Formats: sequence, C-alpha cells, structure tokens
Amino acid sequence: MSVYLEILRTRGVAVLVVSTLLGRMPVGINGLAVLLYVQGATDSFGSAGLVAGALALGSALGAPLQGRVVDRYGPTYLVPLATVHAAGLLLVWALGAAGAPIPALAAAAAIAGGGTPPTSSVLRSRWPYVLGSNPRLLTGAYALDSVMIELIFVVGPLIVAAIVTAVGAQAALAVSAAIGFGGTVAFVVALRGHPGPEPDRRRPAFGIGPLASPGLRTLVIASLPVGFCLGTIEVVLPAFSAAEGDPALGGVLLAVWCAASGISGLLYGARPTRMPLTEQHLRFAALLPLASLPMVFAGSPAVMAALVVIAGAPMAPLIASRNQLVSDVAPQGTAAEAFTWPLTALITGISLGVAVAGSLSEESGWTAAMLAGVAVAGAGAVQIFLQRDRLEARPAT
Repeated sequence: MSVYLEILRTRGVAVLVVSTLLGRMPVGINGLAVLLYVQGATDSFGSAGLVAGALALGSALGAPLQGRVVDRYGPTYLVPLATVHAAGLLLVWALGAAGAPIPALAAAAAIAGGGTPPTSSVLRSRWPYVLGSNPRLLTGAYALDSVMIELIFVVGPLIVAAIVTAVGAQAALAVSAAIGFGGTVAFVVALRGHPGPEPDRRRPAFGIGPLASPGLRTLVIASLPVGFCLGTIEVVLPAFSAAEGDPALGGVLLAVWCAASGISGLLYGARPTRMPLTEQHLRFAALLPLASLPMVFAGSPAVMAALVVIAGAPMAPLIASRNQLVSDVAPQGTAAEAFTWPLTALITGISLGVAVAGSLSEESGWTAAMLAGVAVAGAGAVQIFLQRDRLEARPAT
C-alpha cells in the first residue's frame, strides 16, 4: 500500500482528497434523505420515489453541462453550482413543510440534482497534473478515487440513518447541503495551489464537445451495460433475501458486495502491472459478467455472501481503469466534461437495471433478473473488445 502513502504525501493531495470526499458526500446522502423526507411529509412511498427519481435524473442530465461550464470558465464555478445544489435541497424541505404538490417537490429535487458540482470529474482531470506522468501513481490515484466512491455509498446512508433517528429526515437534507457546499469551497481553495488545464472559452458552448472522441464514445456506450448489471444486483440481493425469509439480509449482502469492490480497488491500485491499460480494462470488463454469473446458483445466504465477494471484485478496478482511459482519450481542454459522460451513462444503466430487474424478479424470480444483468454486461464486454482500437490514442485538439 506504499503507493497510496506516496500519493497522499504529495504536496496538497491529502487536502484535495478530504475536501472532495466531503464535497461528494451528498451523492451518498441525498437519495435516501429525500426519499425518507418526502415519504414522511406525504405518507406515500410512491410520491417519495418520484421525487427521488427527479433528483437522480437532474444529476445525470446536468453533469455534462456542469463539466462543460468548468472546462470553459475554471473550477471556481463549482461554488455557484454547490450553492444551487444546497438551495435545491433546502427548497425540497421548505416545500414539503408547506404541503406543496408533488410536481413542485420533484422540480426542486431536479434543481438540486442538476446543481450537484462535478468535483469527482474535476479531481480526476487534475491527477495527471498533480502527480505528473508516473503511471504507478496515476493508477493508484484512480483506484483510490473509485474506492472513495464505494466509501461514500456506504457512509452516506449511515449518516442519514443516524440523523433521521436523532432529529429527522429534514435535518439530513440540511446537513447534506452544508457538507456539500463546505467541501466544494474547500476543494476549490485547495486547487489554487496546483497547476491544471487552462480554461478555454474559445471552445463552442454547444455541440457534442468531448464526445467527438471515438474513444470516449466507446467508453460511454460501454458504461451503460455495466450500470445495468450493477442495478440488477442492487435488486437481486434484496429479492434473494426476501425469498429466503430474511429481508434485512439484503442490506448486509449489499454492504459485503461494496466492501469487496473497495478492497479489490485498493489492491488493484497498490500493485500496478506492466500490462497496457486498455488490456487491463478489457479483462475487468469481461470479468464482471463472469464473476456475477455464479450468483444465479446461490442456494443459501452463506453461499450468496461468498459469491457476492467474487461479484464485487471487478467493480472498482473496472471503474478505475475506465476513468484512467477517459483521461487518455479526452480532447485537450474538455476533461471535466469528458469524465461526466461515462458517469451519466453508468447512472442511466443502473436506473434501467433496477427497473428491469424489479419487473423480472416479480414475474419470473430473482434468478431471471440476475441472468438478464449478466447477459447485458457480457454484451457490453464484447462491444468494448470490438472497439478497443479506439482507446489507444488521444484525439487531436
């Protein structure tokens, strides 16, 4: 693990990591906090789901636009975005307390999601500048970033649970707004001590931007089936647990799955190999469906717990290597936006996977849902393998 110590000992990196971790924490808090708050305010899980869905949709659709703004005007514009995000969350609280109709709550949630600052994308775009061209440190940095995402999705719901128990769901919204805004401001201040790409206002404000890169388009398309598989597993594990007569087991299995991914990501970044990055990524893309398939044969909770460890192992390395490839293929001056597109595709895939798996689990059982997720992930692995030549070179600016 010495590579991580070397990364964190690099001047200013520890501050960047901590501040972006705080700035990104709302990603792990908001969905559950909004769901619980709206359900409590309306006594309807259906309405709560619609508002939480609007939050996710706003985040997915707004991310590329936010990235383009940062590319054109610099990371200082993360602060106004964080202000919009915080204001949107507080508006959800205010409207809920006033008994506003669900469309108004959904609109406020969409504003909060659309204002979520792309701190993840900005940090990823800065790693080559902060750490230089050392492949060993860059691989470790992108692995560390993927592990932080896992940490956010584990810690975020725990924060919500603690606040809801002690105060109420409305306080979770306020805490998320404060943490996100404060972390973003600290991140922007920390960035001032590091060189980075110069903002380029000459680039067109409209058009396809970094999607002009064939390599980036390939990574974006390949992120959809990965997300679909992950969304499927998020439904399959609770469905399996319910079928076993222990609904609470679903949360434990999901935590084990995420923990296995995080540990695997740390190991991946700690021991970089000389294998070309593209080849590494292709292997992880192929491993995702292969490692997930054995879950179909789980006959008991103990067996499923062992199998989700295997299924989780390729996740963080796959995402880390994909992010590093984005850095390689993104056109100069578009990195912040470029990193948002695979994430948007991943979230879209997760949403589709959850919807399809929910329907299949109800009609045909959780094994059918799992097979669908494996099949889609396998098709994605084939797609990126066939288009692997597009991942080799950065396009001309």
